[in-house]
Amino acid sequence: MPRSATAAIRFFAGGFSLALSFGALAQGAPAEIQAPSPASLDDAQRAGQKLFYQHCGVCHTKPQINAVQYGPTLSKESGGGQDDAMRQIISDGTQRMPGFKGFFKPEQISSIVAYLKVLPPPPAAPVPSPAKP
Repeated sequence: MPRSATAAIRFFAGGFSLALSFGALAQGAPAEIQAPSPASLDDAQRAGQKLFYQHCGVCHTKPQINAVQYGPTLSKESGGGQDDAMRQIISDGTQRMPGFKGFFKPEQISSIVAYLKVLPPPPAAPVPSPAKP
């Protein structure tokens, strides 16, 4: 592995919280989709935040404004806002998402749910104005 790639991995793993806090700003992402500050989270939520960005964020977040997002934006309203529904979806998956019960321990899934419960819902999509004749 090239030295710069190794350094980038070390930075990402060691400075994960810092990268989360400033990553959205550095990439020009809108403020409403920024991750909550790790200092404002309890231990379970911080663990869930780390797991979310390591394993879920690849599909459920947009790394750049012009990037494709494969899964829905997750928030406290995901799964109807029901903790048990969120746990079941993460564990068993859906038609488009694999289940993670063989990968995550139940307490890790609960940590991800705890983190999702602090995320505000995404802003409503703008309604296009009617075309003028």
